[in-house]
Amino acid sequence: MAKAVQRENPSCDDRPQPSFSFMKRIPVKIKADDPDFVPKYKSRGAACCDLVANLTEPDATGNYVLTINPGMTVVVDCGFTMQLVPGYEAQVRSRSGLARRGLIVTNGVGTIDDDYRGRVTVILTNVGKEIIQIKHKDRIGQMALKPVWYFVWEDVDDLDPTERGSGGFGSTGEQ
Repeated sequence: MAKAVQRENPSCDDRPQPSFSFMKRIPVKIKADDPDFVPKYKSRGAACCDLVANLTEPDATGNYVLTINPGMTVVVDCGFTMQLVPGYEAQVRSRSGLARRGLIVTNGVGTIDDDYRGRVTVILTNVGKEIIQIKHKDRIGQMALKPVWYFVWEDVDDLDPTERGSGGFGSTGEQ
C-alpha cells in the first residue's frame, strides 16, 4: 500500500525538491479500511491532507448520508488508524468550504498525539443556519503534521517586566 499512497500524494518524489530544510517527509504507519481513506494532499503546495467520512450506517432511506442540523454536533469516523513518529502530532482542522457554510471542527484544532492508536475521527458542529449533508467518502476535514515542542518549566520569583504588563483582552487596542 505504501507505493500506492506515495503515487497519489503530489508531495512525493515526482516533484522537484526545494532546498528549504522545512520541507520534510515523515513516515507515518497507517491501517486504512480502504485505500480511499488514506489521507491525500490535493495540490503540490497543500499544507494539509484531506480526511474523508467513513459512513458505515445507512440512513432511514438506505443511503450513506449524515444529516447535520443547525446546532448539532457529530463525530465522524475517517476510516483509519495511524502511528505517528514520536515527537510529532497531527492537527485536525476545518475545511474552508464547509466552514463557510457553518460546519466546523468543534474544538478548533483537534490534536492527535503520537501515542494514540485509536480510530481517527473528526468532531463537527453545524454553527450555521442550513442543514448540511455529508455523504460517504466526502472530504470533511484536513490534517497537518507538526513537530511537538515541550515546555521546560523554570520556577522563578519574578518575571521580566514588559510595556504591556498584565494587560489582557483588548489592552493593546481594538484595531
